[in-house]
Amino acid sequence: MLFMIIERFRGGSATPVYERVRERGRMLPDGLHYIHSWVDASFSRSFQLMECDDLSVLLAWISQWNDLVDFEVVPVVSSGQASAVAIGLRD
Repeated sequence: MLFMIIERFRGGSATPVYERVRERGRMLPDGLHYIHSWVDASFSRSFQLMECDDLSVLLAWISQWNDLVDFEVVPVVSSGQASAVAIGLRD
């Protein structure tokens, strides 16, 4: 499954997050795959696309960061998958 992870940096500062990444890396458990990320222009939020088959793996990763970040997890599908579903529903 694909997940859009919306991270809101506590205190409005991304600095502690980037310091931890520099020291420890992304700390991804086996089975969790980082695909890509974006940061808003104010550096208050990050958007990461992640993939895993087991939600507990994603939750384990979140537990390593939730002291610095508030998380919103949104299951997503590709536009192509959404289109296929929408067309199938129309018939």
